[in-house]
Amino acid sequence: MSPQVSRRQFLAIPAAVGAAALLPAGLLGALARETPALPDLSDWTRVRAQFVLDPAYAHFASFFIASHPAPVREAIEAYRRSIDQNPFLVVEQGLFEDEAHNVPLQVQKTIAAYLGGQPDQVCLTRSTTESLALVYHGLPLKSGDDVLTTVHDHYSHHESIRLACERSGAGMRKITLFDDSAKASTDQLIARLLKGVQPNTRVVGLTWVHSSTGIRLPIRQLAAALKAKHPDVLLVVDGVHGIGAADETIATMGADYFCGGCHKWMFAPRGTALVWANADNWARLRPTIPTFSEWESYNAWAENRDPKTPSNAARMSPGGFHAFEHQWAMAAAFQMHQAMGRQRVASRISSLNDQLKKNLAQNRRIRIHTPMSADLSAGLVAFEIEGVKTEDVVKRLLERKIIASSSPYAVSYPRLAPSLVNTPEEVDRAARAVHELAS
Repeated sequence: MSPQVSRRQFLAIPAAVGAAALLPAGLLGALARETPALPDLSDWTRVRAQFVLDPAYAHFASFFIASHPAPVREAIEAYRRSIDQNPFLVVEQGLFEDEAHNVPLQVQKTIAAYLGGQPDQVCLTRSTTESLALVYHGLPLKSGDDVLTTVHDHYSHHESIRLACERSGAGMRKITLFDDSAKASTDQLIARLLKGVQPNTRVVGLTWVHSSTGIRLPIRQLAAALKAKHPDVLLVVDGVHGIGAADETIATMGADYFCGGCHKWMFAPRGTALVWANADNWARLRPTIPTFSEWESYNAWAENRDPKTPSNAARMSPGGFHAFEHQWAMAAAFQMHQAMGRQRVASRISSLNDQLKKNLAQNRRIRIHTPMSADLSAGLVAFEIEGVKTEDVVKRLLERKIIASSSPYAVSYPRLAPSLVNTPEEVDRAARAVHELAS
């Protein structure tokens, strides 16, 4: 008798003693009954009302970590109550039940619908940092291989590559994609990327939307150009500031591995993220953390053998006991975005950011580092004020009850990120405050 069958028989015991209502079918049904339906999200005032942000402040740093909107709060609370009432039954059966009732798989189905992919292409993680590390440490890099990235990427991306190369003996290089982010063009970006690829380059790592300058790389065009000349080079994309802010079908944009935290623009619970890849690319990877999401790995361990099948998203998903109420409530955030409409969300964010850029551009003492073009930007505006330090800009805006942020890079700029929690009036207010600091 296989361990899987034994576990199934074991899982049947609680039902025999009167706990049938807590089986996953009952759990999911009960949650559906006690969780309110999605609210009316037909206008931005109603969307904004889903958040309990302090009204005393104008919040322009929601891209850093989001406030949970009502549908997400309610989903978290429903799962929390269920787990607190009967932690063993809910967690044991929620994780290990058949596919029709497996809670993480239901979450993956909802996410896949938004990404334009399939549930078995989605790996659930806890952060962009974890996602990038799982991919780079999973790649079969070896001495002499080259991993190409850019000087513009975030610490987490650079360190994931560096640590993976340190262990494998591969080399890491950084190139400059642009000299001035505000003046970058798609043709320039493509040319510099292709020029940087060498015969031994195996992987390219790029960031979709840069939190340093706000530039949004044209990943679809970059991927097409890269694959046309170097079809065997793998493309890893840090997409954390694009998912939920840009109108793109992520599963078809050209990335081999797409990594993104979901607790920013997606409004998903804190500590949730994903990696998307197709079956062929999952098969290339070696798991770093034991999984709780795949039976073949468990059965191979029980039978003292290696897994018989290639790596997949489930095998790469980190096991262990997590904050399940948060991970399982991810679905509510993706459902909320589906209800609002990806194109509609992206258009609103773009409109607010365009409004801010055009306003700030009127002042010669303010330099905008984010491209003016909506095609090369998304949800945040990086700028600097002549003669005023970045930290002072952020501090003085906060004194005016405007929450801005600074980019955590060697060269740091103030940032304002108009999002769905903001209004056009707030954008004008923030712009006026910046003009006052520049006067």
